[in-house]
Amino acid sequence: MQTRKIIIDCDPGIDDTLALNLAIQSPEVEVVALTIVCGNVPVEIGVDNAFKCLERLGRLDIPVYAGAAQPLKKTFVSAQDTHGMDGLGDSHIPRQTTTKAAEQSAADFLATTFKAPCDISIIALGPLTNIATALTLNPQLGANCARFVSMGGTYKSHGNCSPVAEFNYWSDPEAALAVYEHLNQKIEMIGLDITREIVFTPTLLAYCQRINPEVGDYLAAITQFYFDFHWQYEHIIGCVINDPLAVAYFIDPTLCQGFESYTTVETTGISIGQTLVDRFDFWHRPINSLILTEVDTNRFFEQFLTVVLNAQASIIKTDLKKLR
Repeated sequence: MQTRKIIIDCDPGIDDTLALNLAIQSPEVEVVALTIVCGNVPVEIGVDNAFKCLERLGRLDIPVYAGAAQPLKKTFVSAQDTHGMDGLGDSHIPRQTTTKAAEQSAADFLATTFKAPCDISIIALGPLTNIATALTLNPQLGANCARFVSMGGTYKSHGNCSPVAEFNYWSDPEAALAVYEHLNQKIEMIGLDITREIVFTPTLLAYCQRINPEVGDYLAAITQFYFDFHWQYEHIIGCVINDPLAVAYFIDPTLCQGFESYTTVETTGISIGQTLVDRFDFWHRPINSLILTEVDTNRFFEQFLTVVLNAQASIIKTDLKKLR
């Protein structure tokens, strides 16, 4: 099995943290570095949460680079109403070490890493500020990376922070626009059309606590706030865990299906942050994205729970048939 190298650009965040747990423990990928951006939480809290995850998994060898503390132009608005003031559901998990972020900024690190073609891919789980900034330093960044997966945007589904916009792109629409216009690499967009299908339910949580009590209790601690938010605002029993799907799809692209298109991002007016997907080629512009619109939910949870719970795949698969 060939291990693929990835850099995860993220804003941890409950679902970012779940995605990091999946990526770091998956044998199919090697996490080269984490780059942190403001988004769900201010960047300094995101850095702390990245280290909390690395401490828990015993992977402090993975470097962390602090990135943008503000969007390119827009005033920063966090999603702490969704993720808790500490970004982990107000679980108040303590730091165990005093490890600090690397001195080099996230944008500088990304620009330097991709100066020449390489076998490293980027999975972007937050606003695209770090990527857009790195592109100004190295316009060949996208062309020199192996793949670029972005959790963000929406095609036909409604938004999650406005009627039409997904949070990551709404948070820094100028950065999202710059990346879609100038990356020169096909952006594999994991948007709300498919992430809304990934609902972590109380039943699945209880199952996790039975299979692996230590991990299950950890998941309960960081997701209860998320459960309450989703019930209050969307009347969902459970919580939508967007970001782990981007990691799972990177590992196994057959999990999701979609179509290629030219896509751009609105930066003004009431539709700020909306992804405009030209599926029917009205504008006759070059394809710059793969828009994923279908997902095999059962296979996702088989993959996610097997890895995160350190369980046998055959057992998880059999049990999920009873649970879902």
